[in-house]
Amino acid sequence: MQTGGPRSEPRRIEDAALRVGTHDVLFVTLDTLRFDVAMLTFQRGTTPRLAEWLPASGWELRHSPGNFTFAAHQAFFAGFLPTPATPGPHPRLFAVDFPGSETITPQTAVFSEPDIIRGFAARSYHTLCIGGVGFFNPASPLGQVLPGYFQESHWRPEFSVTQRESTRGQVDLAIARLAELPRGQRVFLFVNISALHQPNCMYLPEATEDSVETQVAALAYVDSHLGRLVDAMQHRAPLMAVICSDHGTAYGEDGYGGHRLSHPVVWNVPYIDLVFE
Repeated sequence: MQTGGPRSEPRRIEDAALRVGTHDVLFVTLDTLRFDVAMLTFQRGTTPRLAEWLPASGWELRHSPGNFTFAAHQAFFAGFLPTPATPGPHPRLFAVDFPGSETITPQTAVFSEPDIIRGFAARSYHTLCIGGVGFFNPASPLGQVLPGYFQESHWRPEFSVTQRESTRGQVDLAIARLAELPRGQRVFLFVNISALHQPNCMYLPEATEDSVETQVAALAYVDSHLGRLVDAMQHRAPLMAVICSDHGTAYGEDGYGGHRLSHPVVWNVPYIDLVFE
């Protein structure tokens, strides 16, 4: 297995089943990121590391299976990633086997466990969660549910939505933990990035309210650290990566604010999956 040195250009994952056991897995949720914001940053060139991995057309438009963090992640961890915004059915990368599924193909990595996290663990992966928003804060029983899928999970106050350097701290910890694991140990790393969630006005000087433009600025900040994490993971093993939003949020469109509501700015999310070899 190649574990260091130059890598080929990343490409879309066409066969996840083939790579389970040989590739590390990185799953990043850019919590609350709107599709239009992701495309705006791509068009402006303010997210250069993400742009390296995206096609010339930019982010893929998909529909989230949930309109707020808890619901979306429960679906993700069951193998239901955001769905392409075109008529289906659409094959899935990862799936938990169940009778009647119409989206499992020979290229799908299928698990018999009740969720894909425990499925990867059963394939000898070390499963690691770096939490962000409040649903990953284990101070409450509810906040213990999503991290509870993982063999190892971390959440700190400095990773929370109110901390301007949350992504730096999350990436620093992830890289440190990766360095402590044997290189031959396959890893499933999940990171919930909190910086896009409200309040994000702190990323735009003089802004006092959240808006499309403040989320644009927050994504540029996230981009400045996300590349370090991908670089670290590429260094240790071939890599499958999924980077997407769990849901968007409304900034006054049609009178709506926030999420946990059914509006296109909430359902429409950016998505990319990649294999680095």
